[in-house]
Amino acid sequence: MYQAIVFLPLVGAILAGLITLAGARARFPGGSPVAEGHDHAADHHAVDEHGAQRHDAHHPTEPAAAGSRAAELITTSLLFVSMILSWIGFVSVGFGQDVHVNLINWFTAGDLKVDWALRVDTLTAVMLVVVTTVSAFVHLYSIGYMVEEPYRPRFFCYLSLFTFAMLMLVTSDNLVQLFFGWEGVGLMSYLLIGYWYQKPEANAAAIKAFVVNRVGDFGFALGIFAVFMMTGAIDFDTIFAQAPSLVGKTIHFLFWNVDALTLICILLFIGAMGKSAQFLLHTWLPDAMEGPTPVSALIHAATMVTAGVFMVARLSPLFELAPTAQAVVVFFGATTAMFAATIGLVQNDIKRIIAYSTCSQLGYMFVAMGVGAYSVGMFHLFTHAFFKALLFLGSGSVIMAMHHEQDIQKMGGLKDKIPFTYTMMVIGTLALTGFPLTAGYFSKDAIIESAFVSHNPMAIYAFGLTVAAAALTSFYSWRLIFVTFHGRPHDRHHYDAAHESPAVILIPLAFLAAGAILSGYPFKELFVGHGVETFFRDSLRFAPSNHILEELHQVPYGIALLPTVMMGLGFLVSWYFYIRKPALPAELARQHEPLYKFLLNKWYIDELYEIIFVRPTLWLGRLLWKQGDGRIIDGLGPDGVSARVLDVTRNVVRLQTGYLYHYAFAMLIGAAAFITWFIVRAGTG
Repeated sequence: MYQAIVFLPLVGAILAGLITLAGARARFPGGSPVAEGHDHAADHHAVDEHGAQRHDAHHPTEPAAAGSRAAELITTSLLFVSMILSWIGFVSVGFGQDVHVNLINWFTAGDLKVDWALRVDTLTAVMLVVVTTVSAFVHLYSIGYMVEEPYRPRFFCYLSLFTFAMLMLVTSDNLVQLFFGWEGVGLMSYLLIGYWYQKPEANAAAIKAFVVNRVGDFGFALGIFAVFMMTGAIDFDTIFAQAPSLVGKTIHFLFWNVDALTLICILLFIGAMGKSAQFLLHTWLPDAMEGPTPVSALIHAATMVTAGVFMVARLSPLFELAPTAQAVVVFFGATTAMFAATIGLVQNDIKRIIAYSTCSQLGYMFVAMGVGAYSVGMFHLFTHAFFKALLFLGSGSVIMAMHHEQDIQKMGGLKDKIPFTYTMMVIGTLALTGFPLTAGYFSKDAIIESAFVSHNPMAIYAFGLTVAAAALTSFYSWRLIFVTFHGRPHDRHHYDAAHESPAVILIPLAFLAAGAILSGYPFKELFVGHGVETFFRDSLRFAPSNHILEELHQVPYGIALLPTVMMGLGFLVSWYFYIRKPALPAELARQHEPLYKFLLNKWYIDELYEIIFVRPTLWLGRLLWKQGDGRIIDGLGPDGVSARVLDVTRNVVRLQTGYLYHYAFAMLIGAAAFITWFIVRAGTG
């Protein structure tokens, strides 16, 4: 069963890929588009005067689109089968025994033996449910959202390949297999973010995501090397068994000796920072909104960005023994939660607002991981997948209604035009902000309470920032609702043409909305209550001194109520700003222009990176190109010695005239010169 869960998306991707190739051959029977002199990119998409994607500029009757329906049905059907099997596995593993499936011996190099195996425990089962459920509904949603794309098989191929890579990651039994899935989702995110490859913004966003993740992955790879150096193994069981013996040991790193477990965990967390868009390595996530909306929902709501959270949870036996590393995790998690929330206050792109919300919520998850409340962090990962995917896909329905306009300031009054989408977005917002009895209320509040009771050195810092971020999250989330759906229309032309999306788009919204409500209370006992040890068993390890789950149930009532109060405060301020006094936000922005620009420009971190990293790198590259390659290598090589040899040979070749008397004359001159030299030499001797 578990082999089917993992490999069915791969089968769908292969079939969709074959359909893509067949469509390309049907379209260009004489060769490639370049060989035919055909402008593939121009035919593939058209861009309007605002640079936005126009989905009405295609030709659905073209041969390349002939297999689109087959690719859609195959990949989507296989994902739903995988989803159903994942839920069955969730029940059987959660209340039964863990499963280990050894597929093949991948490779052996000296003392390093790597098996390709599936490790299915409760932690894996949770991730299987999250990945396959969101991916299945994203596939279904994409059938409607990408209907005007002539090359849909390629898109569905990428979606299924991404899902396969993520499933390989969460079922990995060792660090090498995990790294394979880790890099696989990175590659597929690059292809999906840059799917509209004729758009410069999409290409730049895809490259940025790829490069920033390579920074984190470098640290992750060093962490894996350090683990192997200290334990001689990369499989989880061996690593976890040897972890206690690493306490007190040191590694010589960058000219000084550091605690081995602290260094290993920090290096591994650097990888999580890149993949899960934590502060300083977060810059790729908002730009990734250049990809299609289903991509945003799949990658940036429930799957790739949560890979770092899953990795820390999987390696909890190491982090539990490295309190300094845990403090680092808490610091970056809390900072990210607050940092991203402040930027979300002033963004106007509907998808970027939700993207910064994702960034902030990932910070919450890492706070839970850092304070040792691993099951609580996984609980928020589980609930967040449903309501954040709902918000992303709901925003896609809004974008379609507004003819692919994404600026909320050009919307307004849409609740009467698209009432179902409005209802779904409100449900997602209630869950995100932690409204009582929604999924977010149970999971996010538990993280804040965990920070309060934790003894981590950064716990008070995390508690203060997560409480403040809760108020900001409520404010900007309801700002999106009020500006988009309430008030007067700001673009009458698009407003008049707006209409509800087709059923193939609305059905996934309904199911995800149910998840945004029902994934909370029914599962609370398993993730936060007294059933955690029974449910997770050995998939999460808690140190004997870690009593955070017991202390979590002893939080004072005022502290437990505080997140709800902050949620209500954020709602009231947002309502006052955008419903009661809609002119007030613009006036405040004018009065506090420096602060407004600071937040609007995302704390100028991109500009700072431009100065610190990008420009020096470009300068160095230009120096090596012009001076190193051009002046030195080319100057001494092709333009130097080689050029002079060529000049000499060209002149020498001219002596080869083919006339006998020329050669006889040359021989005579040579003989005369030789005799003259011999006589002079003999006379001087």
